[in-house]
Amino acid sequence: QVRLRESGGGSVQAGGSLRLSCEANGDTYNSGYMGWFRQIQGKERSGVAGVIRGGGPVFYADSVKGRFALSRDNTKDTVYLQMSSLKPEDSGIYYCATAFNFEDWIRGDNNYWGQGTQVTVSS
Repeated sequence: QVRLRESGGGSVQAGGSLRLSCEANGDTYNSGYMGWFRQIQGKERSGVAGVIRGGGPVFYADSVKGRFALSRDNTKDTVYLQMSSLKPEDSGIYYCATAFNFEDWIRGDNNYWGQGTQVTVSS
């Protein structure tokens, strides 16, 4: 069992920045791949950014490339999502998620999930 503790989120005006943090605890052997999904109103939850433990290529959804930056502190089993140049369409609930590998993570059906944190970007 992996427990994910999220922090960050909130409200910001368009063009602003927010930072999300997520710490994994428990059986972190199963948290090889870790990152963030988001659910925008009326749409399915989808992957935003993720990375494997130990480093490697970072996955970014096309809609956030160049604006969001994901980093991982392996000593703390924590990932950070720095969100910049935020747009109203980035508003939604952001979920930290972890799985054994990228293939499991991106499918989303075998992930451990955080409780979600609201991000609201006003125009």
